[in-house]
Amino acid sequence: MPQADTAERLQKVLAAAGVGSRRACEDLIFRRRVTVNGKVAKLGDKVDPATAEILVDGQRVITDTKLVYIAMNKPRGVVTSLDDEKGRTELADFLGQFDQRLFHVGRLDAETEGLLLLMNDGELGHRLMHPSFEVEKTYLAEVQGSIPRDLGRRLREGVELEDGPAVVDRFRLVDAHAGRSMIELVIHEGRKHIVRRLLEEVGHPVLRLLRTAVGEVQLGNQRPGRFRRLSHAEIGALYRSVGL
Repeated sequence: MPQADTAERLQKVLAAAGVGSRRACEDLIFRRRVTVNGKVAKLGDKVDPATAEILVDGQRVITDTKLVYIAMNKPRGVVTSLDDEKGRTELADFLGQFDQRLFHVGRLDAETEGLLLLMNDGELGHRLMHPSFEVEKTYLAEVQGSIPRDLGRRLREGVELEDGPAVVDRFRLVDAHAGRSMIELVIHEGRKHIVRRLLEEVGHPVLRLLRTAVGEVQLGNQRPGRFRRLSHAEIGALYRSVGL
């Protein structure tokens, strides 16, 4: 049971988390679409928003207002570091607008652009980075040369690198012109420079690399250097992807 001094009415907590108006949240509770700590909620229930595990239609709702989940479109040339010894442009130069101390989930090398997740949820961040959970990352790569028909098969079967084989989950040719090709690939590994090393090994050095998705979180049309807060659906999808 929540402590009396921290308990709040469930519909108020759901509304504060952005699920909907209080009246809409009351309707969700009435229709038995909300569970709290594994039990179907009832109108009048009170919860501690900092500790309760609340699901709406089976999707996790993050009610701890201290937790922050951010998607950034990291520009080319920015170092994924909060304290770069060489004085290069780094993540810390962009994070002054946030009161919370955020950490980046995984890395993108300086020349790689695209989706970078930032948060202060240690458990979720740890699991997203741990290779055992095999969270998929999607990349768009511009490479040198025309793509042979069997390249997708070769990448899916695995390519031997100096630190072990690397396997691509999915691959497709997006476009090709003037001796260059644009390909999309999905990979669940997080080894250093894995995409660049993999494509270099099969004879197609990367000219430009953009990460477009982590799990179900998409970069979309977000502009370089801009941030946005993840939606409850996106946060819930990340939780599901790592078994939380």
